[in-house]
Amino acid sequence: MDRSGANRIIHALEAFATDGRGDVKALKGALKGRYRLRIGKWRVFFSLDQPDNVVVTDVDNRGHAY
Repeated sequence: MDRSGANRIIHALEAFATDGRGDVKALKGALKGRYRLRIGKWRVFFSLDQPDNVVVTDVDNRGHAY
């Protein structure tokens, strides 16, 4: 991952943590309780430890994430 991609992910996570902005989807099945944030070609998987605490569990390229 290049530096600009990493910065986009950081800014997107900050925006989500601040006011819920972003393309977020709750996952189903065995991954229930986890969420996916879509940022361009990247997917960030996370859970919410507390309402204002985002715990990132994985960051992957769209083609390899699923």
